[in-house]
Amino acid sequence: MAKSLRSLAFALVGLTCLATTGARADDTLPAGYPNRPIHLIVPFPAGGGVDLMARLSAKYAGEALGQSIIVENMGGAGGTAGTAAVARAAPDGYTLLFHTTSSAVINAVVYTNLTYDPLKALVPVTLVSRFPLAIFVNPDVPAKDMKEFVALLKANPDKYNYGSSGYGSIVHLGAELFKAQAGVELKHIPYKGNAPALTDLFAGRITMMIDGVPPQLQNVAAGKIRALAVTTAKRSDKLPDVPTMIESGIPGYELSFWTAIFAPAGTPKPIVDLIAAKMNQVMKMPELAARMSDLGSEGIGSTPAELDVFWKSELARYQKIVKDANIQLQVN
Repeated sequence: MAKSLRSLAFALVGLTCLATTGARADDTLPAGYPNRPIHLIVPFPAGGGVDLMARLSAKYAGEALGQSIIVENMGGAGGTAGTAAVARAAPDGYTLLFHTTSSAVINAVVYTNLTYDPLKALVPVTLVSRFPLAIFVNPDVPAKDMKEFVALLKANPDKYNYGSSGYGSIVHLGAELFKAQAGVELKHIPYKGNAPALTDLFAGRITMMIDGVPPQLQNVAAGKIRALAVTTAKRSDKLPDVPTMIESGIPGYELSFWTAIFAPAGTPKPIVDLIAAKMNQVMKMPELAARMSDLGSEGIGSTPAELDVFWKSELARYQKIVKDANIQLQVN
């Protein structure tokens, strides 16, 4: 995936270069930038995994830029409140958004009444990290791997269910993608968050759930749940013996929770390029890579063009999932 992403991005850059006949005034980095603190908006409450990743990224990127990056949590409306605030912010490079799969892509295709168009309101800066997800089942489920699980579901189309952290969440959409690609039936039971869903998974009241790999390592080790397959294109270092969905006979199934930095539309390209370059620089630091690994994520880093291609491909993929499953929500 990374190789194809880069190839597409380089092609995009080449087309951009062909269309450009000379340097423009806005191709020059504003004098002294950055000469005051940069605000990185996290559209979720403080204390979660996204917040921790944002603060880690802000620390190292701020040091590379020679300026403080202040993380501000602006939760509410499933991440749309903070995103809308950044969309309205001055495009001067001093307000950035720490976006995720949920806030950047899923909200854009699930909610029908957003006050902003993300493709017009934001510009990609750099892909920061990727978290592996996995399909977990209660250990009493009579299936030891994904192939057996698919066979079990096909033989009992009305018997089993899955839980999610809420209607329209990444785990909901991931399960619907699994149903469609594996040709199986599972009843959806939405919960108000991961914790109550996991409680019922432990107790056997629900059969299956998709969740992040890192938070569930202890539960897998303790035998409370079983990991059948990871949803990323390659295996997780944290669960090296668990195959991918693709290896398990479901071609094309790929799902990850990723984080990235975006800026308001109109932010000068030299500023976007500078921030991306500094993030790519710090991503190569062994210390940062180790700390990200401790959080269960893989540090990525990308050019703005690469993130643009990746982001749009993710939007198209989730749009199809939402359309096929007839999922629609409204921001309250």
